[in-house]
Amino acid sequence: MSSRKPRPPSGRSADKYSVLLPTYNERENLPLIVWLLVKYFGESGYEYEIIVIDDGSPDGTLDVAQQLQNIYGEDKILLRPRAKKLGLGTAYIHGIKHATGNFIFIMDADLSHHPKFIPEFIRLQKEGDLDLVSGTRYKGNGGVYGWDLRRKLISRGANFLTQVLLRPGASDLTGSFRLYKKQVLEKLVERCVSKGYVFQMEMIVRARQLHYTIGEVPISFVDRVYGESKLGGNEIVSFAKGLLTLFATT
Repeated sequence: MSSRKPRPPSGRSADKYSVLLPTYNERENLPLIVWLLVKYFGESGYEYEIIVIDDGSPDGTLDVAQQLQNIYGEDKILLRPRAKKLGLGTAYIHGIKHATGNFIFIMDADLSHHPKFIPEFIRLQKEGDLDLVSGTRYKGNGGVYGWDLRRKLISRGANFLTQVLLRPGASDLTGSFRLYKKQVLEKLVERCVSKGYVFQMEMIVRARQLHYTIGEVPISFVDRVYGESKLGGNEIVSFAKGLLTLFATT
């Protein structure tokens, strides 16, 4: 019985995918998301690496990441921790510096984003040589599961206001499951000034300004099983301020 990995479609073997996983208190979720990533990338045959960017989690997330590195190998699991929480945008900048792939996936480590959609992201990107592919909860058979009515209203309301004010040309601006060409992500991160939940929204708006090509894959977003949601009143206020700032400056 052959132990060779399945080969990706002809002409794709030069591509490598770096997955950036910013973490904070994700010790229960990290082993599961890493196992799923290894499974689906292994089945696809594409080269990959998983870069864990832990921001000083007090729950021992980094210790778990080190154990995963021992299991899967230092070539597949890269640990690039930071001393404390410094924001999502700077986490991506930090991860990009260490990424060796020519494509970069960003996604949540809390199992909200299932790696089973990764092959569809790759397929769509290849079909149109797209600069950016974004997962969407608000198109096709995409959806949200596990949220209460309040969370759903906040998300829908934020997305509706964004569509009206910014006309971004994408159906889901606040999602954070995306595939970028590495050089595109580098340019977008350099231009973005927002923090928190507004950061993902600004990335799409800036991509439109720079005339990058954008595709969307319907995804099922599932609320975290372990840990607590990081969405609070402060994040909602920051989102509103950020939206108004983007409306005034774009």
